[in-house]
Amino acid sequence: MSRAKAGGSEGEPGAVTGLLASEYRIEDLAHASGATVRTIRGYQDRGLLPAPERRGRANVYGPAHLGRLRQIAGLLHRGYTLASIKELLDAWDTGRGLGGVLGLVAEVHGPWTDERAGRITRDQLAAKFGGAADDRAIDEAIELGVLERLPGGAEEFGVPSPQELAVAAELYASGVPLTAIAAQLRELRGQVEQIACRFLEFTTEHVFARYLGHRPPTDADADDAASMVRRLRPLAQQTVDVELARAMRRFATSHLEAHLAADTPGGTLTAARNEVSVSLPASTIDAVERLVGPGGVGAFIAAASEREVNKRTLDSLVPPAHGD
Repeated sequence: MSRAKAGGSEGEPGAVTGLLASEYRIEDLAHASGATVRTIRGYQDRGLLPAPERRGRANVYGPAHLGRLRQIAGLLHRGYTLASIKELLDAWDTGRGLGGVLGLVAEVHGPWTDERAGRITRDQLAAKFGGAADDRAIDEAIELGVLERLPGGAEEFGVPSPQELAVAAELYASGVPLTAIAAQLRELRGQVEQIACRFLEFTTEHVFARYLGHRPPTDADADDAASMVRRLRPLAQQTVDVELARAMRRFATSHLEAHLAADTPGGTLTAARNEVSVSLPASTIDAVERLVGPGGVGAFIAAASEREVNKRTLDSLVPPAHGD
């Protein structure tokens, strides 16, 4: 793409001639990269983008500038700040490799499940949920990420997790209102995020700290960390699956006993083994009610207590650190 045009670069007077096909004025670089002229200048001011070549009164950019802009855009899309991106790029510019780090980034941002995303039409949604499309429910599902809008119309939606949508449809068919399903998903998501955060802190402290001692890590350490991510990725889900099944059996049994006891004439069933009554401050009960609602107070407090017991059990298995 030849840029032999009259008119100076970046608003300067004069002719810009003799540009190669791989050379750009700033306006052309912005068009090729998808960035704005203002963004490109901002990156230059921050030191994220090398200075252009000066030819007379014109600034000329090359393939390296375009490649750098695409790298920055990819890292921003993955949630990295400009400050952290600058650290990575500075390390690369001083001779340390970036390939291993980008491989680690790709591994962490890759799929954490074997499930494949799908699509569903508005008519198919209506058939699954009562026979009539509910625009408000669809908007809430999009807000929650259960559905995604697709370009080109509102008659078809992306489904990031067909399993999650199938669970919602089954609950609705069993008589659970859509509003209650959405509220439960929000609550569950918050609790699962706490589990994910704890697992990440645990593995970072005991596994990944050794690979992330440098900022950014060396290529070799980044490669090792990416391999460890692949090994440990399924462990969190497997652990949650096992513990959820155990907890569901325990609480389902307890609930069933309570309901049967209420209908048993002349007596009640024996309380679950080791079950005790505990007095808590009213302020604590009020805080839990605000968080999970009145119906979830008992289950929340029991789960929180068990989580603390499990955490202390895990901590007790880790040998104490020894000073050098």
